[in-house]
Amino acid sequence: GAMALPGEVWAELPAEKRIFCSVLLFSWAVYLWEAFLAHRQRRVYRTTTHVPQELGQIMDSETFEKSRLYQLDKSTFSFWSGLYSEVEGTMILLCGGIPFLWNLSGQISGRAGFGPEYEIVQSLVFLLLATLFSAVTGLPWSLYNTFVIEEKHGFNQQTLGFFFKDAIKKFIVTQCILLPVTSLLLYIIKIGGDYFFIYAWLFTLVVSLVLVTIYADYIAPLFDKFIPLPEGELKQQIETMAKSIDFPLTKVYVVEGSKRSSHSNAYFYGFFKNKRIVLFDTLLEDYSALNKEPAEGEDGENEETKSKTKNKKQGCKNEEVLAVLGHELGHWKLGHTIKNIIISQMNSFLCFFLFAVLIGRKELFSAFGFYDTQPTLIGLMIIFQFIFSPYNEVLSFCLTVLSRRFEFQADAFAKELGKAKDLYSALIKLNKDNLGFPVSDWIFSMWHYSHPPLLERLQALKDAKQE
Repeated sequence: GAMALPGEVWAELPAEKRIFCSVLLFSWAVYLWEAFLAHRQRRVYRTTTHVPQELGQIMDSETFEKSRLYQLDKSTFSFWSGLYSEVEGTMILLCGGIPFLWNLSGQISGRAGFGPEYEIVQSLVFLLLATLFSAVTGLPWSLYNTFVIEEKHGFNQQTLGFFFKDAIKKFIVTQCILLPVTSLLLYIIKIGGDYFFIYAWLFTLVVSLVLVTIYADYIAPLFDKFIPLPEGELKQQIETMAKSIDFPLTKVYVVEGSKRSSHSNAYFYGFFKNKRIVLFDTLLEDYSALNKEPAEGEDGENEETKSKTKNKKQGCKNEEVLAVLGHELGHWKLGHTIKNIIISQMNSFLCFFLFAVLIGRKELFSAFGFYDTQPTLIGLMIIFQFIFSPYNEVLSFCLTVLSRRFEFQADAFAKELGKAKDLYSALIKLNKDNLGFPVSDWIFSMWHYSHPPLLERLQALKDAKQE
């Protein structure tokens, strides 16, 4: 016989083989696209060695060079870690890692006296093993990122002991949330009848609301220390500003982010009439650990800390902190937070609905090596992770575009509060403190940046300043 055309070969493949190949091919297509973008961005890092003219006022050449080298290192790292995880994922699929782990989980729960009819127990063992596996394989990468890259560029503040304690804590807390939530979800899907997808969606909605509510009060403090912002000028100014736009502020916290890293940030959280604002200590000039003179004979490390931070004044002045908060509160006032919740819940409902449509298809299971059983958890995994991946890529791109629009709007809001000048200088300072690189390849930036490039934000603010 003459050589068959690829199209004919494809048409003659059984459905499960076609599904399997499509998933693998799509995964590699996304990977190669991302690699191509990263390559373009790396070229920008390599070739832009002098401060472009329009950035002359904004960035000195020393900071520019520092941030260029930092971003270049980060980019190279993410190239290798991305390649590793793509190859790992491919090997797991090709070698039947998922059915293997499922059977292993069955043996373990069987030994504990739970037969195959206890599917939820087996699912929990499976989840535990799968998350353990990814925690262990991710560890070397995370260590390298923290103790080589972040360390080399002066951001890392963690000790090895802190890092491991943190990792173990994170793993345990994750399991305490993941396992009960998953078992309930599986139970609901099992007993929910024809409309199970509605109950499953409502359940995940409730869980996410509960998590948002308890996260800051009970979960985040397990990892970092939160202190109420002391009475004083800054606190009064924040309260005045919140009142002026009817933001129902109940507390302002400072979080000791400096124990982990010298990156800085601010956010708000909370439901309905109960909102809190959280400022990283590294954002505040008066609180930043880097600006404090270590007392003599403290920890015996102070010589090293001193040399690290000699010429580095970090953080923002009070007016600039207020401008950053004006931007954050803009997200709330303009309904961005609510819009994001609505979008994600509509998306979640759609996904559960499609899951209900697809869960009965045996070939989806056999494509991934499940010939005799169709476990619900595996179905969730296959459909949400593999089958929906093209949809997820498109969705996340749209959300990135939307996020950039929201950022411009929040900047404009801060500007209306009369904070254009302070936000302008705060953005420059934060970019400097965090060693952001202000030049980017246009496709890379369009695909990845949830915040508009620095220059564009400054330009939009400046137009306002001159008006």
